[in-house]
Amino acid sequence: QVQLVESGGDLVQVGGSLRLSCAASGIRFDINTMDWYRQAPGKQRELVAAITPGSRTNYADSVKGRFTISRNNAKNTVSLQMNSLKPEDTAVYYCKARSSLGDYWGQGTQVTVSS
Repeated sequence: QVQLVESGGDLVQVGGSLRLSCAASGIRFDINTMDWYRQAPGKQRELVAAITPGSRTNYADSVKGRFTISRNNAKNTVSLQMNSLKPEDTAVYYCKARSSLGDYWGQGTQVTVSS
């Protein structure tokens, strides 16, 4: 059974930092590209950051220079370090695993940035 479990979401003030984590089980983690998406109320889900099996990274323009994605293949985890948070970063953040074997989503974790 595939499980992706996000953690680390919280209420934080503008300019603060959070670190999200996603623990994966039931998949061959090392062959998956891992993505972080987010969805704000009334908006479409958007890709925030991605990291390939070879640790190549990609970021949405809105988070470049502020967010950092990383992975630990030994622990089957992917993390998203978020710095200099803005109110527009408020959303539910989702972890996604994708490979030729299929795509899987976590349940999400809420990040709220208050001004």
